[in-house]
Amino acid sequence: MKYAEVSDVEGGFRPLATDEKGRCDALLEEAAIVIDAFNDQAADDRKKLVSCRMVRRQLGQDGQGTIAYPTGASQGSASALGYSQTWTMSGGSVGELYLSKLEKRLLGAGDKIGARSPVEGLVP
Repeated sequence: MKYAEVSDVEGGFRPLATDEKGRCDALLEEAAIVIDAFNDQAADDRKKLVSCRMVRRQLGQDGQGTIAYPTGASQGSASALGYSQTWTMSGGSVGELYLSKLEKRLLGAGDKIGARSPVEGLVP
């Protein structure tokens, strides 16, 4: 099951090469599983949007699947002559499909706090 098609990912992003289309299709199926783990009752248009965003992160902007900095990083640092880089990832790591905070909110699985008591209903 997928919530978006390859053409949806390309729209507003970039045309995908022939070899990328197969990878994109497989990533869309994987994204659907991740999305369902968070909220399978979310609206279809939101599932489609989140699927596209997740897959676009993995495909990269340059068509090579590489990016100059980790997409999804919340903090970063770079040095020149000492060859040092530091990145803090906000929701996942580069190379894996993950949901950002915004995407979790879109799916209705954001900053909710709740409690449930297993003994409620046992007392008349």
